[in-house]
Amino acid sequence: MSMQTIPNVTFKTRVRDASITGDNPFRWQDVTSDDIFKGKNVIIVALPGAFTPTCSSTHLPGYEAKFEEFKAQGIDDIYCLSVNDAFTMYQWSQRLEVSNIKMLPDGNGDFTRLMGMLVKKDNLGFGSRSWRYSMHVVDGEIKAQFVEPGLMDNCPEDPFEVSDAGTMLAYLKG
Repeated sequence: MSMQTIPNVTFKTRVRDASITGDNPFRWQDVTSDDIFKGKNVIIVALPGAFTPTCSSTHLPGYEAKFEEFKAQGIDDIYCLSVNDAFTMYQWSQRLEVSNIKMLPDGNGDFTRLMGMLVKKDNLGFGSRSWRYSMHVVDGEIKAQFVEPGLMDNCPEDPFEVSDAGTMLAYLKG
């Protein structure tokens, strides 16, 4: 597998700000690919959508549950990436009580498009979304990718066979 570098994009995120009062103490903050990947050992878990069944029941919780095992393998951060906005990603993490995995909103699909993973899910009324995959990235270089089979627009199924936490851990320990 030829090594590939991560696309350089700017993510539109929301961060907690103690100087803001009220029910929504967050402000917008641009986060670049360099901010996330430069000098770091990172896992990206990319999935089709916040609040969707497989993503919520198995995919994201699997990485959350094994977070300490990933840290023991030298992983600095695990990011959950989806073509959703920052508000949706935050509320989803709250609902799932995810505290270790960092949510990465790719609302415009810029990162996903440049990764070659943007697919149409018009058959479900989702518009364009990320294909399901995971990857290990060291200092911006993709070391391994686990892409679910059948990458295509309007896929009638949602395969979940290789991008799970167990597969990633086995690769890291391998």
